[in-house]
Amino acid sequence: MATLRVDAEKAVAVLTIDDPAKLNAMGREFWPGLREALASLAADGQTRAVIITGAGDKAFSAGGDIASFAELTDVAAKREFQQDCMRTFAAVEESPLPVIAAVNGYAMGGGCELALACDVVVAAENATFAMPEAAVGLVPGFGVLRAPSVIGRHWTKLMMFAGERADAATALSIGLAQKVVPAAELMATARDLAERMAGMAPLALATGKNLVNRGVDRGEFDHSTGALTALHATADAAEGIAAFKDKRPPRFEGR
Repeated sequence: MATLRVDAEKAVAVLTIDDPAKLNAMGREFWPGLREALASLAADGQTRAVIITGAGDKAFSAGGDIASFAELTDVAAKREFQQDCMRTFAAVEESPLPVIAAVNGYAMGGGCELALACDVVVAAENATFAMPEAAVGLVPGFGVLRAPSVIGRHWTKLMMFAGERADAATALSIGLAQKVVPAAELMATARDLAERMAGMAPLALATGKNLVNRGVDRGEFDHSTGALTALHATADAAEGIAAFKDKRPPRFEGR
């Protein structure tokens, strides 16, 4: 279960998803933890920009901790979990601070969605983006809402329907990443960019971010949460999660 480490230095804070042994998979405690960290930084009167990254050199985040999904035994728990994730993605989008994703290695599932929620993505040359939830009978609840406006409908469908992975060069070409740099230069590049942002007028950045995001409709979250909660309750989803835990191919039956 991922631990979130907060390192603040002058006007830039670095939030590190810190569970490299599990490729920084995000458990249930991660979501409120990230919201609380962002709220605290926005209110401290010092932080002007935030970088989110993953510990180690293999993964930004491999996504949600799928093993923990099996612990969600009733519909109410499944819905609350989906809502919790959506609240966190919204907190990233709505933070008055600019948020940069520094993507090192895998950004899978929820990790890819977290990158989509950030304002700018800086990717290492070894970065790989994917939304493979259909392989376990689910869909990326936030990704289906945001990816079309970032990478277009067809790339979203390709990544969702076929589990297509986008390497760093592809991510740059389709707009999923804005900068690609050698892995050794990732954090220095992200910090340089964050410091440039931190030197701008904070109210101007907050206002600009709000205006750029003015077309974002929070009402769509309810639709996505409802659809994903229903999907999460299907036999196929239970089979997909069980197959993932057992490390075997799933046997989906469309029910």
